[in-house]
Amino acid sequence: MKYFIRLSVLSALGLSLNVHADEFARVVSTTPIVQQVAMPRQVCTQQQVTTQPHKSGAGAIMGAIAGGTIGNALGRGGDRSFGTALGAFGGAILGDKIEGAPPPEVRTVQSCSNQNFYESRIVAYNVLYEYAGKQYTVQMPQDPGPTLRLQITPMISSNQNYNYPPPPAAGSPVPPPGSAPQYVQ
Repeated sequence: MKYFIRLSVLSALGLSLNVHADEFARVVSTTPIVQQVAMPRQVCTQQQVTTQPHKSGAGAIMGAIAGGTIGNALGRGGDRSFGTALGAFGGAILGDKIEGAPPPEVRTVQSCSNQNFYESRIVAYNVLYEYAGKQYTVQMPQDPGPTLRLQITPMISSNQNYNYPPPPAAGSPVPPPGSAPQYVQ
C-alpha cells in the first residue's frame, strides 16, 4: 500500500517512474535439464605390420660377373661370347639364390579417425519457486540455490483515473500487468 500511495502521488504530478523492489522467493524445487551432447575426439590405434623387404640384387650382380668370367674362360674361339652369356645368366640365378630373401620387417603403424562420444550435460534448470503464496516456474542457466532474488515492480490500479507514465520503450524488459515476478541474474 505504501508503494501504491507514493506511486499515485508521483504519477499525479506527471513524473516518470522506474520503481522496483528486490525481494527473495523460496525455491521449492530445481530440476536439471539434461541433453546428450556429441563430443568429437580423435581415436588412434597402433598395429604391428609385417612386410617383406625387397632383395638388394647384389647376389645376382655378383653371380652374373662371376658366371660371365667363368663362361668366358671355358669357352673356345667363337664360343667365348656364348659361354660368357650363358655363364652370366647362370651366375645371376645362382647368386640370387645364394643371397636369399631378407628377413621380414615388423613395423608399428598408427591409424587415426574422428569418433563422436556422447556425454550427458546439464544445459539449464527448471526452477519452481514460491512468492506471496503463489508458485511460479522459470528456466534458468544455473541452479539458484535455496532462494531466488526477484525484482518486483509495483503496478498502478487500472480502474482509477490517473496520469500514467509514458509506456516503456520497445524491447524494454517491463513485464505486463499480472505477470509473474521476474528473477534478477
